[in-house]
Amino acid sequence: MRKIVAIIFLTIVGLYMLSLFAQIPFGKPYKGVSEHYVEKGIEENRGSNLVTSIVVNYRGFDTLGEVTVLFLAATGLSFLLFSCKCLREFKRIRSSLVLRTATDTLFPLILVFGAYIFIHGHLTPGGGFQGGSVIASGVMLLFLAYRKFHVNHKALSTLESLAGISFAGIGLLGLLYAKSFLANSVLPLGQWNKLFSAGVIPLIYIAVGFKVGAELSGLIADMISTTKED
Repeated sequence: MRKIVAIIFLTIVGLYMLSLFAQIPFGKPYKGVSEHYVEKGIEENRGSNLVTSIVVNYRGFDTLGEVTVLFLAATGLSFLLFSCKCLREFKRIRSSLVLRTATDTLFPLILVFGAYIFIHGHLTPGGGFQGGSVIASGVMLLFLAYRKFHVNHKALSTLESLAGISFAGIGLLGLLYAKSFLANSVLPLGQWNKLFSAGVIPLIYIAVGFKVGAELSGLIADMISTTKED
């Protein structure tokens, strides 16, 4: 019975995909959304990084979905680590003086660099996911250097929630003022290639950067908590 249902389902999906491809003329120029992105992306959003304008504005739902997927993945892994007892037999050893000294020197620079990446995401390659990951790598470095280091999970959870609410709130403002979710019409677009430009895109990337950084830092803390002190 399962095989029959699977065959019927695949047949329906195949026919649907075939009908979609049949509507696209083969070998002829096809103007769609991609041409609009390339031709109007900078004009409509004033972001030097066209990829940012596409990911955060035109395809903002995709980015919102990616953030949601990351949240679900981090939550699921945290549940697995919490219920797993097999990793508790490993012991955390004291780090070397070189690692501790390097951490004291590099950690502030890592935070600044991560913030720079997501604040300038509309101007340079990078963005919220990359900047948040860099910040989380700094937190991981602290865990490696200082075995007594711990994070405030409540503070991380609060920061993550505020960042997510900010992302959704910016999208709802676009829906309120421009009749479109995440529409880039709430703030002035500013001057091209300047820090204060691209409307709400920098704000969205800042929110994503904080959310990703908080989620990954909390996940690293959960993984470290499965070890025990010697």
